[in-house]
Amino acid sequence: MRVTIFGATGLLGKELMREWQHDQVNGLGSKDVDIRDPQQVLAAVERTRPDWIVLAAAYTDVDGCETNRELAFDVNCHGAVNVARAAKQYGSRLLFLSTDYVFDGAGTAPYETGHPRAPLGVYGKSKAEAELQLTNILPDCCIARTSWLFGVGGKCFPDTILKLASTRPEIDVVHDQRGSPTYAVDLARAVIQLCHRGATGVVHVTNSGECTWFEFAQEIVQCAGLQTIVRPTTSEKFIRPAQRPKYSVLSAKSLEQYGIVMPDWKDALQRYLSERSADVLEAAKPATG
Repeated sequence: MRVTIFGATGLLGKELMREWQHDQVNGLGSKDVDIRDPQQVLAAVERTRPDWIVLAAAYTDVDGCETNRELAFDVNCHGAVNVARAAKQYGSRLLFLSTDYVFDGAGTAPYETGHPRAPLGVYGKSKAEAELQLTNILPDCCIARTSWLFGVGGKCFPDTILKLASTRPEIDVVHDQRGSPTYAVDLARAVIQLCHRGATGVVHVTNSGECTWFEFAQEIVQCAGLQTIVRPTTSEKFIRPAQRPKYSVLSAKSLEQYGIVMPDWKDALQRYLSERSADVLEAAKPATG
């Protein structure tokens, strides 16, 4: 199987490149192809002729999207449309990475794939619009929604908490937003399986279990063996440009239909911490040569 990954240098893209074995994989970063340019996208798909395209490229700065609406839609929606049109022209299947931010967070039970979209901010709106347009262009595309992504080698919540906890005796973390942390390694493995199984439609892909950001931070600090005190607070104490969903747990039913079961987020966190420690040690090694 031939696979082309757009966004291969991002948090998820790097893991997809590492985890994807036994297939012919072409990874393209933003320096290789600007998905906002339909001609660049078309040329890349013509050159690689993939059976599957995984679109992991996105403008994911949720707060930045609020002040850069045009950029958010250019990348997350119009760029995605460019990729879908190229996929259609060359007969490629498409898996598009989407987000829990397509929901408003007013629910209290895990969101099923068919729940009405009601995004609160620009980031969610750009992704929700992309979902609609991609489905019109490629009815058999796969839309994989995920949430609270973390991993080694990029900006993410555990990395931020560990850095804060190493310099402060106490940190305040919001306790009124609930979701499912998702490890980039586990997400990559699930995406690969979905492609191999010919997935279509919307699929929710997160690590199992749920927590608040406060509970997530507590687990991070405890597992890392740090003494920092983590205190719960409310979203009102941390005013951000973009409003966050208060509840964004995604139901696993759609993923389980493909025989895929994700590990618990606490198990994923342990593996992340081990990987991060190994990465830090590797970076600290003196150069030889």
